[in-house]
Amino acid sequence: MTESQSPDLRTVEHGREVLRIEAEALTSLVERIGTTFAEAVDLIFHCRGRVIVAGIGKSGLIARKVVATMNSTGTPAIYLHPSDAVHGDLGMVRGEDVVLLISKSGVTDELKLILPIFSRIGVKIISILGNTGPSTLAEVSDIVLDASVREEACPHNLAPTASTTAALAIGDAIAVALLKKRDFTPEDFALFHPGGSLGKRLLLRIDELMTTGDRIPVVHQTVSLKDAILEITSKRLGATCVVDDDGRLVGMITDGDLRRMLERDTDMTNLLAVDVMNAHPKTIHSGTLAAVALELMERHKITQLVVTESSRLPLGIVHMHDLVQLGLH
Repeated sequence: MTESQSPDLRTVEHGREVLRIEAEALTSLVERIGTTFAEAVDLIFHCRGRVIVAGIGKSGLIARKVVATMNSTGTPAIYLHPSDAVHGDLGMVRGEDVVLLISKSGVTDELKLILPIFSRIGVKIISILGNTGPSTLAEVSDIVLDASVREEACPHNLAPTASTTAALAIGDAIAVALLKKRDFTPEDFALFHPGGSLGKRLLLRIDELMTTGDRIPVVHQTVSLKDAILEITSKRLGATCVVDDDGRLVGMITDGDLRRMLERDTDMTNLLAVDVMNAHPKTIHSGTLAAVALELMERHKITQLVVTESSRLPLGIVHMHDLVQLGLH
């Protein structure tokens, strides 16, 4: 790096200063989490409707994030844009809902316009405010949560930075406190995230992806090794089940078994499947989570698992590549 390309250390310091200010803002919130916070969580927990979250500008962006977090953790929530609210969207609000307002000043004009309607509907109001002094929102709120900060990270103390971080943190704190009151489990979380990796790990079972029926590579233990290799090649799973006269699993031959056999002996003329097979292959029961199957494969450094029941009849084969392609790794 040339002298002209050397990093501007002032820029580094500016970045660190922003993080320091925002970290201090978050730390100062800890002591404010008390009985008022608990009352707000209880109000939402016992509400029979939804949480209607509203904010404008930067606070509106924070409100959207709070809604997303609540919805994904078991608390039904909807974002209400204050400007759209006065043009018909207030129709989504019902008396059994709880309204959560987010504002730095507490005197946001767009929010003030819809407050009389909230009063007429009879909803309870919780406000997350950056202004601890008297304000319109504070006066009409049933519960006020203090999200004030000593300073913004903006050098002019104008652009909402530390204050929006504080409001977001309080919203997260509410969502997580509700999650714990509801005994919301990882399995519950997965139900709302079926397309994500966590959802797949907690919901997807091997029955949904294993190779079944005629596509299962299977040979009798007395067939020639050549025929076993042809079965492995034709079914393209890198292995074949080896079964007895009753169709029960007695072993498995994988590509690795063949390579190890060739290292010992290159003459395959008289070899049978039973001579090469692994007589104790790793198996897994139907209904097992796909994530458990993947963990088993990784632990034993194998790429296939035979799916069986107590009868030892092969029900299917699950391959590591299928699990990895689904994003379970």
